[in-house]
Amino acid sequence: MDNAKIKTDIAAFCFNPFQENTYVIAHTNKDCWIIDPGCYTLQDQKTLISYLEKNQLKPVKLLNTHCHLDHIYGNKFIADEFNLALGIHEKELPILQRADMAARMFGAKIPDKCEPGYFIQEGDILTLEDAEFQILFTPGHSPGSICFSNTEEEYVIVGDVLFMGSIGRTDLPGGDYDTLIHSIRTQLLPLASATAVFNGHGPSTTIGEEARSNPFLR
Repeated sequence: MDNAKIKTDIAAFCFNPFQENTYVIAHTNKDCWIIDPGCYTLQDQKTLISYLEKNQLKPVKLLNTHCHLDHIYGNKFIADEFNLALGIHEKELPILQRADMAARMFGAKIPDKCEPGYFIQEGDILTLEDAEFQILFTPGHSPGSICFSNTEEEYVIVGDVLFMGSIGRTDLPGGDYDTLIHSIRTQLLPLASATAVFNGHGPSTTIGEEARSNPFLR
């Protein structure tokens, strides 16, 4: 997606059997965030580390948009590798702590446990050098889903809240359809139409495109 306002480097990696998008957000000073590391295999881990080393990046934050199984597989690996504390919304803690049950339900590998080091609240402002990210509270897909919105550069990391032509599923524990639609309409759609939407699965899109054509938002 071509968005001339985006100055930070955004790299996406499709990992694990659920084809989850892991993001590395990097600033010009080489500090970076790792968001939703879905590293499932040793090869996934090597791919991510290789990218960091090739670009001489220094991870300074480990963050989850939400704590469903596919978004947390690499949490422990990244936390240990770079001595980082995990940041999540407090309402995601029960989801994180039941990850082993979810893995058994899907017949997937049980992720290594990684407890959060701190909680992120709605309205918090996180900074990556001079780039600012507002925390948007967007429950519905999961009880404590959050999005990372950079309004100056016009992009937002949304996890599984909004997809190209679709929305996050709401049939998992803690999900609620009406809550999700409310979150999208009140937190995401007010963003600038050109805002790039980087989601947890599939291709990126824009707020304007979803406002115009997403069948769930008509």
